[in-house]
Amino acid sequence: MKKIRLLTPGPTPVPERLALRMARPIVHHRSPEFEAVFARVREGLAWLLQTRQDVLVLASSGTGAMEAAFVNFLRKGDSAVVVDAGKFGERWGKLAKGYGVNAVTLKCEWGSAVEPAAVEKALRDHPGIKAVFVQANESSTGVYHPVRELAQITARSSAILVVDAISAVGAMPLPMDEWGIDILLGACHKALALPPGIAFLGASEKAWKLNETADLPRFYFDLRRERESQRKNQTAWTPAIALVEGLDESLQMFREEGLEACFARHERLARAARAGMTALGLSLYSRSPSNAMTTVLAPAGIDSEKLVKHLFAEYGIKLVGGQDAAKGKIFRIAHLGYFDEFDILVVIAAVERGLHDLGAKVSLGAGLAAAQKALAS
Repeated sequence: MKKIRLLTPGPTPVPERLALRMARPIVHHRSPEFEAVFARVREGLAWLLQTRQDVLVLASSGTGAMEAAFVNFLRKGDSAVVVDAGKFGERWGKLAKGYGVNAVTLKCEWGSAVEPAAVEKALRDHPGIKAVFVQANESSTGVYHPVRELAQITARSSAILVVDAISAVGAMPLPMDEWGIDILLGACHKALALPPGIAFLGASEKAWKLNETADLPRFYFDLRRERESQRKNQTAWTPAIALVEGLDESLQMFREEGLEACFARHERLARAARAGMTALGLSLYSRSPSNAMTTVLAPAGIDSEKLVKHLFAEYGIKLVGGQDAAKGKIFRIAHLGYFDEFDILVVIAAVERGLHDLGAKVSLGAGLAAAQKALAS
């Protein structure tokens, strides 16, 4: 018998408590019962994002929130800074191209975070910039970008800061109002531990001011219409009803754990995963590691894609490898959402076994011992 263990950076494992909540008989979305749930979800998301602004819920993947954050605040021909440090930063650039926005692209070496000084220079060199688009956690590389420092820079300009926190919300501190993040967006299938299908975003008054003159085409993702509806605890279009129920339960679980305790758990798991990997003689790929995931360079002579497939086929451990230039070179271990210390110990043990199976020179137990020490400290 082989037990499947999902350790990917999205989707992530769904707790039984959430699955049971979503299995309840469905209610109608234009009913008082749903409105009561939706009101709690709206309040809970504002608590999670640490904002007094409306947080709008969309029935979509995270990319839907990215598109909504793009088309609702810009005009055709506007210029925007795009931080491209991986596959998801690249997506901001593709949105710019698709909608006729001039992208001032800041290319970063994969595995590296953007330098705040580079963003500041781009704003100085291009005084008409309307927005800066960045990831909190670039999940193709496991890189954390310096969001707080970037917000301090955009606060001194007319540009808004748009942060894709799809794989970061709930895993690390991103206090929207305190830091001055203008648009913060997330999705439910990462740290919130739900199946895919809900995205959400909050926007500052500075961002809503741009919305007044934005002219990029939109219909389903018209955030002004959504804000009007959601302030009445309704949605403009049919919502993902069962997922909204699950989101209500997920937010309750966050409240029970407490935000600071949740962030501390993610930091502790990240520390243990990195200790385990380095004790095996492996190198971390990210030079600015995120607490949502650990990205590791495969040892010389080992194809990371082969390792990932072997771990799943032999041990039921589902990791993911690299993309594009990193394909075959790295593997990614997630620890965001419904994970505890023993999940990390299991995955470290599996990586040890998998590398040993493929002929890598590893000392079995070395990674586990280092991770145990990190967790016990």
